[in-house]
Amino acid sequence: MNEIKSTCCYCGVGCGLILSVGEGRIAAVRGDPEHPANFGRLCTKGSTLHLATLPQTRALYPELRRTRSEGRVRISWDEALETAAERFAAIIREHGPEAVAFYVSGQLLTEDYYVFNKLVKGLIGTNNLDSNSRLCMSSAVAAYKQTLGSDAPPACYEDFDSADCLFIVGANTAFAHPVAFRRIEAAKKARPEMKIIVVDPRRTDTAEGADLFLPILPGTDIVLMNAMLNVMLWEGLIDGRFIREHTEGFEALREAVRETTPAVAAGVCGVPADDIITAARWFGQARAALSLWCQGLNQSAHGTGNGAALIHLHLATGQIGRPGAGPFSLTGQPNAMGGREVGAMANLASAHRNLADPEHRAEIARLWGVDSVPEKPGRTAVEIFEALRTGEIKAIWIACTNPAQSLPHQALVTDALEKAEFVVLQEAYRNTETADFADLLLPAATWGEKEGSMTNSERRISRVRPALPAPGETRADWAIARDFALALGEKLSRPEAARLFAYKQPEDIFLEHAASTRGRDLDISGLNYRILDEAGPQQWPWNSAVGGKARLYEDGTFPTASGKARFVPLAHKINAEATDARFPLHFNTGRLRDQWHGMSRTGKVARLFSHEEEARLDMHPEDLERRAIRDGDFARVKGRRGEIVLRVRAVEAMRRGQCFLAMHWGRRYLSHAGANAVTLPALDPTSKQPELKHAAVQVEKLLLPWRGLVLRSEVGTDGGGGDPAGKALLWMEAVQPLLARFRYAALALVGRERPALMLRLAHHEPVPAEWLEEIDACLELHESACLHYRDAKRGVDKKALIIDGVLSGVRLTGELAASDWLRDAVVSGQSAAPLRRWLLAPLSAPPSQAGPARGRVVCNCLDVTEDEILAQAGASLETVQDRLKCGTSCGSCLPEVKRLLTRGTANGNSFPPEPGDRR
Repeated sequence: MNEIKSTCCYCGVGCGLILSVGEGRIAAVRGDPEHPANFGRLCTKGSTLHLATLPQTRALYPELRRTRSEGRVRISWDEALETAAERFAAIIREHGPEAVAFYVSGQLLTEDYYVFNKLVKGLIGTNNLDSNSRLCMSSAVAAYKQTLGSDAPPACYEDFDSADCLFIVGANTAFAHPVAFRRIEAAKKARPEMKIIVVDPRRTDTAEGADLFLPILPGTDIVLMNAMLNVMLWEGLIDGRFIREHTEGFEALREAVRETTPAVAAGVCGVPADDIITAARWFGQARAALSLWCQGLNQSAHGTGNGAALIHLHLATGQIGRPGAGPFSLTGQPNAMGGREVGAMANLASAHRNLADPEHRAEIARLWGVDSVPEKPGRTAVEIFEALRTGEIKAIWIACTNPAQSLPHQALVTDALEKAEFVVLQEAYRNTETADFADLLLPAATWGEKEGSMTNSERRISRVRPALPAPGETRADWAIARDFALALGEKLSRPEAARLFAYKQPEDIFLEHAASTRGRDLDISGLNYRILDEAGPQQWPWNSAVGGKARLYEDGTFPTASGKARFVPLAHKINAEATDARFPLHFNTGRLRDQWHGMSRTGKVARLFSHEEEARLDMHPEDLERRAIRDGDFARVKGRRGEIVLRVRAVEAMRRGQCFLAMHWGRRYLSHAGANAVTLPALDPTSKQPELKHAAVQVEKLLLPWRGLVLRSEVGTDGGGGDPAGKALLWMEAVQPLLARFRYAALALVGRERPALMLRLAHHEPVPAEWLEEIDACLELHESACLHYRDAKRGVDKKALIIDGVLSGVRLTGELAASDWLRDAVVSGQSAAPLRRWLLAPLSAPPSQAGPARGRVVCNCLDVTEDEILAQAGASLETVQDRLKCGTSCGSCLPEVKRLLTRGTANGNSFPPEPGDRR
């Protein structure tokens, strides 16, 4: 085995990896102990990256749909680029550059981003280039620029070790940034006196570790933080010298928060006034206060204001520019920072230049060697698809992202993609929701095959290195963009394209980008691949004078015209969509611990479904009781833009009047679009980030008497079936188009060494026989090879596939409610002999030989279940870890393990005492 160092492609922590490579595959992944972002730690997602590198579902060659009534056919790269260039050039010639748009991704490498930015703004001449980072971090960008003068997080991970007060707002760090949370846990253990305050509408695993939890009502963040500033003013906790010497605009803000007392805020935010006072005192009295925030603040129609209100607390107390202090936004995607650095968003310019500044635009034009860079800001993510629907934009190029799952108001998005004249999708996976709409599919290389760089949340640039050659006809993203630019240049009679895009390798692009930053706040003009290879990951700025900088603004000087940071008066705004009698519940979205975005990658790894196999709507038990809904029932969730059907889960951690659904599931895993069928496209007026974290909904019980369960696994190589995981992926891909037929369908991979496809179905009436026959055909449950029991009178239908004496497939339909024991029998490769009587009889209970179901897995790394942990209730954590080993690998399960041991709750979702407690 060879070992190759690289960087994780999931969240913004930017963990270093060591890849074990041999026999043409990545055999294992472990954390790099020398990487300063993670020091060897990995979460469940990062540690299973090698399991997601299977070739199944990969896009391997270009495909073209010649007419909308036909499917796509395989074509050559030459024809693909020729077609794309001709279609885009024709639209540009007839309608102008504004009639085309590009929508890219925070998972692209910086080099990829740079080429796209130059292609769109330098060659085509439009700013219609936006990134899905618009959905996660654009409000943080805007807030930093409004207050500090530049989009530059001033803190770093080392600050966890020095902070006396850690203020976490709108971030479930335990799930979204697990490795960073491990560092927080370690800091708290080393210094128990450190105060942790968590602000979140839900009592999350992050909130469970807090000294003070403030479960505010959705959208009331500005009110809360203005009230904290009010307390600091009254109690003399502000730093008058810092305010006078290093800030401006404070008097206007002082007047704005005068009436926002803790008592007033308590009525708006729904938390005790005393807790607001405590939070303000802990923050204001701390020697060093550090704040962390993520989507809970950003994904709001006033996300920029949320971020600014938080930064105000730091400026008012001088808590910035020193160890343990500063406002630190946690980046959602692995390279959202890199995209921001090269200006690859509709309102940004390269190297933190101002798109509205004619001198800055002229600088970029000179650097690139073009006549000009367009002045007019481009359309942002949601605006692009709105314009695509109306026909103002005719063609769209989508790279490395899945808007048909991830954007709000999915009805609008799918309508836009259907109406578009030409849709290009540059993608590694052929079965994403967006792939259904692609006229031209271009196969891209992905993690493990690409070379370049990424920047994490603390401004640290790391190298990404290939471990394997790109499969099939896939190409690196930067190379696809370059080749298209060259072809388009010919069509538009722009001979300078050959000079603009004369890149031979990724470092050519990196060096050009680095040179463009010279003299800027993010100056990396001294960096190159050799330095990154030899000295390891580096934080910017990094030039000949400054060899990397952990913290910014240590001298109190800010990149504004006056050199001073700015306070911005903020109005008290709540949500873009109000609840009312018709839609009385607050609908919130968020992340799961073991899944990533739309699951095009993590959805290939069966064990990552073990913690959450199915999308569930979480609600407080009292809210369910009022609606005569029980835990596990089906419910219809209806909003003003659409509706979805889900099973519900009673969760004490939820506040009354609210419900929660994870963002990850879309049409590939459900019979509907998931959370974004309900979310709204309301935008923050400054950042243009949509309000993905809140909508108003109604929830009502839904009776779906017809039920079905399908399980399919492969015997394995010994049984002649090939790779079990690969077969399960192919079956999943085959059955996905059938999900929308059912009122409810939920698809997952389950198991571990022997992955199985699991499909849960429910409908309001018995389904046509041909629907089931199509499912059987997709999953190779052929009638001639299966045992079959049918009782038409009782509505029971059982079908079982036994290969080499092992139960390898089951399809149960009708009124029969299948149990978890059957799933365990399939994924464990259990002998079918003890199950034959059940398979061929009208029995609903499991046979005694089946044994009890294992239950839900809590520790994914070591495969430890909830029941196994509950059986240890009363024992110390150390004892349980010694016995079961849970939480001794990545540690992501530790908050839940502790909760199960101390509370002994049956489902692991109960978090007494009541929200608002101070411990």
